[in-house]
Amino acid sequence: MATALVGARVFDGAHMLDGRAVVIEHGRIRGLPQEQDLGAGIARRQVEGLLAPGFIDVQVNGGGGVLYNDVRSVEGIRTIAEAHRAYGTTGLLPTFITDTRETMAEAVEAMRQALAARVPGVLGIHLEGPFISPERKGVHNPAFIRPLEEEDLAILTALTEGRTLVTLAPERVDMAAIARLAAAGVLVCAGHTAGDYATIVEAVRHGPRGFTHLFNAMPPLAGRDPGPVGAALDSPDTWCGLIVDGHHVSDAALRVAIAAKGTEHMMLVTDAMAVTGTDLTGFDLHGRTIHRRDGRLTTADGTLAGSDLDMAGAVRNSVQRLGLALPAVLRMASLIPARFLRLDHERGRIAPGYHADLVLLDESLQVRQTWIGGNDN
Repeated sequence: MATALVGARVFDGAHMLDGRAVVIEHGRIRGLPQEQDLGAGIARRQVEGLLAPGFIDVQVNGGGGVLYNDVRSVEGIRTIAEAHRAYGTTGLLPTFITDTRETMAEAVEAMRQALAARVPGVLGIHLEGPFISPERKGVHNPAFIRPLEEEDLAILTALTEGRTLVTLAPERVDMAAIARLAAAGVLVCAGHTAGDYATIVEAVRHGPRGFTHLFNAMPPLAGRDPGPVGAALDSPDTWCGLIVDGHHVSDAALRVAIAAKGTEHMMLVTDAMAVTGTDLTGFDLHGRTIHRRDGRLTTADGTLAGSDLDMAGAVRNSVQRLGLALPAVLRMASLIPARFLRLDHERGRIAPGYHADLVLLDESLQVRQTWIGGNDN
């Protein structure tokens, strides 16, 4: 039986709509009629606030006390997804960072099982490393950084369902291997890279679709050496992930980047760790204690180790700190990442035929409720 959500303002992915009902049937959007035009036989459910497409986060290391690197199982993935759902995320890529080949294979197998089990909100896997630059490793363990070999290619292309995203340093990987990944349907991003502008631009011609956490773990933009940041902003058909938490990148730098590239190729990401959805004050990462203080996650020496951010927080920060218009920010949290993932034909909008993945926000952009496939939390 169809159900109509009524009473909320609706952002459909392009426009703010008033007086519209969102009709859900069999897990998808059936239509957005005027409330007064709802036919008989449709159950009405009153909601208040702003109803928007659910958020999509392509970089989620953990949540609910679980780090994907440590808990490589369907239940671990489910815990991460459930933790982020509370903050409006209805689609995500659990992210496995630089580790051994064996554990990477286990993470991919766990994702295969999670996708087969239809764990709510899980869209695929993000493998961040280990084919990265030791010079720009960030918190990644240098002992596990290695070249990309045939055995790795087999693991990276193993999933036949969902999306696989791989972050690598283009200067550390043969261009032919990058092209093979792209040809196999893998989404490739440049990240944790020390490559120069020319190398990154050449790599983009072979398949990279985007840039992982722009500005972080890459050389800064300079007048005579634009580097990866310059390549990202100068490549119109690529997407950039942005961590808008006030710690990873200055607000001014984010505004400048968005002004250069526009919002339509910028997507909000969290780079969240295990602490999301918990009151944990720290956690262990490859034998090092990560401390949670004042909205930052750092090692003892102050190195950033992921973020203490959720997608609703990223949305609020983008409006309040960056001064962006709410419709543009909501697109950066939903439709833009859906386009990056090649899922914008069925996710990222409230439109007939789309998945009924929704978030209800109050006036302060706090999450009141979410729906995944028409099922509310």
